[in-house]
Amino acid sequence: MSKPAVSGRKQGGALDPNSVVGRRLKSFYDAIEAEPLPDALLDLLERLDEAERNAKAP
Repeated sequence: MSKPAVSGRKQGGALDPNSVVGRRLKSFYDAIEAEPLPDALLDLLERLDEAERNAKAP
C-alpha cells in the first residue's frame, strides 16, 4: 500500500512543483530571472574576461 502525498510533497520527499509553495517559488524565480544585471556586475565580468584573455596570451 502506498503512502499518500503530504501537503505539497510527492513520495520520496521531493517538493511538488505544482503545489502552492512550488508555484510561489517559481514565481519569485521568474521575477528575479527577468531583472537586468547591474552595470557594476557586467563591468566586473568584462574585466574578468579581459584578465583571463591576457593570462592566456604568450
